[in-house]
Amino acid sequence: MKVLVTGGTGYIGSHTVVELQQKGYEVIIIDNLCNSTKDVIYAIKEITGILPEFYQIDLCDEHSVTDFFNKTKHISGIIHFAALKAVGESVEEPLKYYHNNIVSLLHILKGMNQSNIQNLVFSSSCTVYGQPDVLPVDESAPVKEPLSPYGHTKQICEEIIRNTIAAQQFNAILLRYFNPIGAHNSALIGELPLGVPNNLVPYITQTAIGKRDFLRVFGNDYQTADGTCIRDYIHVTDIAKAHIVAMERLQQNKTKTNCEVFNLGTGNGFSVMEVIKSFEKVSGLKLNYKFVARRPGDIEKVWANTDLANKELGWKAEKNIDEMMLSAWNWEKQLALKK
Repeated sequence: MKVLVTGGTGYIGSHTVVELQQKGYEVIIIDNLCNSTKDVIYAIKEITGILPEFYQIDLCDEHSVTDFFNKTKHISGIIHFAALKAVGESVEEPLKYYHNNIVSLLHILKGMNQSNIQNLVFSSSCTVYGQPDVLPVDESAPVKEPLSPYGHTKQICEEIIRNTIAAQQFNAILLRYFNPIGAHNSALIGELPLGVPNNLVPYITQTAIGKRDFLRVFGNDYQTADGTCIRDYIHVTDIAKAHIVAMERLQQNKTKTNCEVFNLGTGNGFSVMEVIKSFEKVSGLKLNYKFVARRPGDIEKVWANTDLANKELGWKAEKNIDEMMLSAWNWEKQLALKK
C-alpha cells in the first residue's frame, strides 16, 4: 500500500498525506516546493508519528521523473495534486500555467506506464464547469468554455487522462473540488501561500492577524443577494478524506468505469460577505475590508450537487462554515506564535 502523492507538501496534499498515513498507507511525496516548504513533512510527522519519504523534484523535468520511477518500485497508486492553482495569476501568466500543469501530468502518466501503476486520483476543479447554467452543478453538466487558463488546464488534463486510459488501460478517479478552506485541527498544517494570498480565507486571516492592511473584496456588483461572488466552501480535511476513499475504491476494483468523476463540496453556497461575517463571528474581530474591481477569471456563483459522491463513495462533507473559519484562524494564530 505504497502511494505517491505529488504536491504532498502543499495545502491539500499535506492534509491528504496525514489521512493516508493514519490509514496505514506508506506515503512518498514529490514536491518542487514552489509554493510550500520542507518544514511541512516534519509537521506531518508531529501529527502522525511518521516521517513521509520526500523527494524534491520538478515534475516538468522529464529526466528527474523518469529517474524517480526507475529507482522507486511497488507504488500501488498515485494522487496527483502538483499544479499551479491561482485563477487570477493564471490570467496574468497563462503560459506558466499551461506548461506547469500539463507537462507535469504528461510526465506522471509516462511514469505510470513505465512502472505499470494502475491507479490514479487526479486533483481537478469545479472551474471546469465555467459558469454553470444550472445550480447546484452535478457531474453531468457540460464542460463549458473556461473563464481562466487555470480552469482550462484542468479541462485539458482531464481529457489527457481519458485519452491515455483508452490507450493504456488503467483506472482513474477525477475529483472536482469546489473551494477547500480551513486547517488541520492540530493547527500544525494549513494553507500557507508564499507571498500575497490569491485565495480568500488566508487573505482574511492574514488581514486579521496584521500581515495585510486590508482585505480586498473583488466586486460587489454581481447578481447575488449581497453583490459578492458565491462559492461552495469545504473543509480541507473533508477533501483529504475523500481521496482516501477514492484510492481504496480504485485498489479494490470497485470503480464502475475506467474513469470516474465526482464533485467534492458541501452543496451549500456562501458569498464572500457571508464568509467574512462567519470569520468575524468565530474570531470576535472586526475585519478591515474594501470593495475593489472584479478580478478577471472569477465565476459569479457556483456550488455543488454532491449526490453522486455521497452515494457512490459513501463520503460526505462534515464541517460547517463556522468550523472551517475557526480552524483557519487557529492555524493563523499558531503561525504567529512561531515568528
